[in-house]
Amino acid sequence: MVPRRFSRRLIAVATAIAFFFLYHFSSFSDHSRPWRPHFITTETVTPVLDETGEPTPFCPPLPGIEDVLVVMKTGVTESREKVPIHFQTTLRCIPHFVIYSDFEEEIEGVKIHDVLRNMDSAAKKNPDFDFYHRILKYGRKGLEQQDFADEANSAIGKPKNPGWKLDKWKFLPMAQEALRYKPDAKWFIFVEADTYISWPTVLTWLAQFDHTKPHYLGTETQIADVIFAHGGSGFMLSNPALQRASDEYTAREVELNVFTDAHWAGDCVLGKVLSDAGVNLHFTWPILQNSNLGELDEFTTDFYRKPWCFVAVGLHHLSPSEIENLWKFEQKRWHDKNKRILLHGDLFREYIFPEISAQPTRQNWNNMADEEQPFAHSFADCQLICETMTICAQFAFRENTCYTSPSPRLGHAVPGVDATSGWMTSRIRDMTEKKGLCRKPDFGD
Repeated sequence: MVPRRFSRRLIAVATAIAFFFLYHFSSFSDHSRPWRPHFITTETVTPVLDETGEPTPFCPPLPGIEDVLVVMKTGVTESREKVPIHFQTTLRCIPHFVIYSDFEEEIEGVKIHDVLRNMDSAAKKNPDFDFYHRILKYGRKGLEQQDFADEANSAIGKPKNPGWKLDKWKFLPMAQEALRYKPDAKWFIFVEADTYISWPTVLTWLAQFDHTKPHYLGTETQIADVIFAHGGSGFMLSNPALQRASDEYTAREVELNVFTDAHWAGDCVLGKVLSDAGVNLHFTWPILQNSNLGELDEFTTDFYRKPWCFVAVGLHHLSPSEIENLWKFEQKRWHDKNKRILLHGDLFREYIFPEISAQPTRQNWNNMADEEQPFAHSFADCQLICETMTICAQFAFRENTCYTSPSPRLGHAVPGVDATSGWMTSRIRDMTEKKGLCRKPDFGD
């Protein structure tokens, strides 16, 4: 018989060894296991606070998220800079996502897929693929300084940027690959690495549609006679819609590759294919935005919809720090007020206006005021002109010219540029109060 004291000691040692092996092998195999959310979604939102008093990251209830595949498109020249922030923010609570690029690699243990791998080899003889073949042969060592040159966006995109020229070829293969990746998904949400999506808001919005029917949702854009969803703003396809696009590409691959070659925007090519397959775009502005936070005009009356009470699902052209800040903002809303749906009015009242109020005069800053005032010779003159105008909400003195605007916008920094911006915060507060709270979210037609 083993003495009781020795028996207890033996059990303790065995337990310690078991925990060691469990930890060792689970850590060792992290890269080979499928992605899982970093923490559990619960029905009760009760996260603890960290040492600064901020709520620690948590997953709010996201009904329907299991039936969604999030598809992120990126490229080798931007992926290491822009993708990682999403693992700690927008993708933390997403059980099913896939990232497609022009180069296969791992970033922080997550596989990035080469979406062009299975394309027709004849199409890859196109000069647009010279960049792709170089990276395929040499990996990241094959990248050249000119590949990272930030060319200004023109009416036909960035034709001198090799990564941008290749990007248009990703859309149709991405449609096929996403369907193969999760053929049972009810919805496919396509985003780019500088896109921010409010998940509780988008799921509530998608619940307004019948996922068994072909739906194509996005910010309306037009090139020639093709109306399509702008890719960077994010767009959504129901399973039947994506199936139609995939089938169309399979049946007409050579023809559509020729069409892609003659075109310059891949999101337009996908829109053309969907239209040919009988799936027309459902217009979504201002729900999905091609604007970033600084460009948003939440008081505009220039378009067919007034943004204030519409749900704010997606924003574009955001830096990693802006994505992180927005994600923390939504986390705090969920924690403090259990607010899950984000409206444009909420975004202005709770995020943009506090930013403006915190610093109502900013140097080297363009608040995008655009109505020129010819009789101002200084920032003080410009401010005085705005004060005397009853509907002026903001002003800016840029390169010796005064500009005013009746609508407040945050704008953006312009380092090294002679630009000073100011806001009439009391007027903006009055404008906000006049808009008031919305009785219900507006999901559009």
